[in-house]
Amino acid sequence: MIKTKYKGEPYDAHCLQLLRKGAVSKTEINKPVTRHWLRHSYATHLLEAGTDLRYIQEILGHKSSETTEIYTYVSSKNIQKIVSPFDTW
Repeated sequence: MIKTKYKGEPYDAHCLQLLRKGAVSKTEINKPVTRHWLRHSYATHLLEAGTDLRYIQEILGHKSSETTEIYTYVSSKNIQKIVSPFDTW
């Protein structure tokens, strides 16, 4: 297990790279996996799990809510859950 130098301190880029490579090697993912891709996937999963967009904005460190709103366009899972009022009659 790779640890930070000091508890509570963020991982440096090299440690993150080692963690990513180790995790990807345990999967069947064949396409390139970047830190940005993982960050994007994480945010999308949070949104699909019902996490408020404002919290996601805070977690990702976005200054503008418009930046975080990008994830609302890529998440189709929540759209599929919408029930039409006509289907409830």
